[in-house]
Amino acid sequence: MIKHNRLKIFLPVVLLLTGMACAFAILATRPVLVTQTPVIEVPLVSVIQVEPQKLRLTVHSQGVVTPRNEIDLIPEVSGKIIQLHADFVTGGFFADNDLLATVDPRDYDYAIALAQAQIAEARRQLAMEEAQADQAHSEWQALGEGAATSLAMHEPQLAEARAKLKAGEASLLQAQIKRSRCELRAPFAGRFQTKVAGLGQTIQAGEKLAHIYSTDLAEIRLPIPTDQLAYVDLPLGTSGKSCNACPKVELSANFAGKLQTWQGRIVRTEGKLDDTTGVLYAVAEVLNPYTQMQAHPPLLSGLFVQAIIEGKELQNIFVLPQIAVNTARQVLIVDADLRLQIRSIEVLRNEAELILVKQGLNKGDRVVISDIQVPVEGMKVRLE
Repeated sequence: MIKHNRLKIFLPVVLLLTGMACAFAILATRPVLVTQTPVIEVPLVSVIQVEPQKLRLTVHSQGVVTPRNEIDLIPEVSGKIIQLHADFVTGGFFADNDLLATVDPRDYDYAIALAQAQIAEARRQLAMEEAQADQAHSEWQALGEGAATSLAMHEPQLAEARAKLKAGEASLLQAQIKRSRCELRAPFAGRFQTKVAGLGQTIQAGEKLAHIYSTDLAEIRLPIPTDQLAYVDLPLGTSGKSCNACPKVELSANFAGKLQTWQGRIVRTEGKLDDTTGVLYAVAEVLNPYTQMQAHPPLLSGLFVQAIIEGKELQNIFVLPQIAVNTARQVLIVDADLRLQIRSIEVLRNEAELILVKQGLNKGDRVVISDIQVPVEGMKVRLE
């Protein structure tokens, strides 16, 4: 009983002393905390050093190649076709003033002969009336008294004979004109687009024989938005601007599996803005589009082409990549002390991969082209 009471007294004391000894040991062996100032990592950035440049701007457009002249070949007389051009087929070529088709001229030759006979008869009648008028005038002077009437002097008969002669001459001229229209000649060097009539076919005046177009010049209508007009010197007015001063155009298209290019010039602009789109159409011209040089195809009518129009030449323009400019049109500049400056710029033009800057930059500025999460004015940076 006494032992049990002693255990109840001494056991808590032993446990308390053991706990105190453990706590003292933990405190004696605890690690020493060292207070450190937090280290701020200076961001690493990429920069480009900008220089003002002299640039020639360009304007991009697209269009479809069309011939300069395109007409229907229509005769002005009726008859049977007795002759056709050797290349009177779809796609055939012809030269300027070539004989394209001939209508049977025999009916018109007969009309010429008839008109010539009418003229001969009118001249005979006029000669007779002139002789009778002279005789009447002489007789009246010899025998007549008072004023002679115009009928007695054969004046109406003489006027009628002269009118018949003029009518005969007019009939001859008309017959000769119709005879000349039996031959249809090419008004320009060109090509047959479609063929409608054939050899031996009887056609009527006004009936279409073929559709032809010229091959000396090709034209392309190029739509240009009004906001792009400031970058290119187009002939907007009516003054006769020399073609040598007109903007150059480079046309390109995928043809036969290759990217082909052709050179031309803007020769005019159309008289008004398009009612639907509000764009202005400029017309590019290509000389001798069907001249096929070595490894270079002709510029065929109907081909869809891309166009790069030569624009104005500007001085002191800075060129930046798209990543260098934010949506607020600001750039980050690294100064001589390697600190950031946030600067606003005036953008001249925003292109697909580049931005052309007109104002806001100086020669030698170091523009940041890498991403900074939260740029702060005066932030310290490191350069790559």
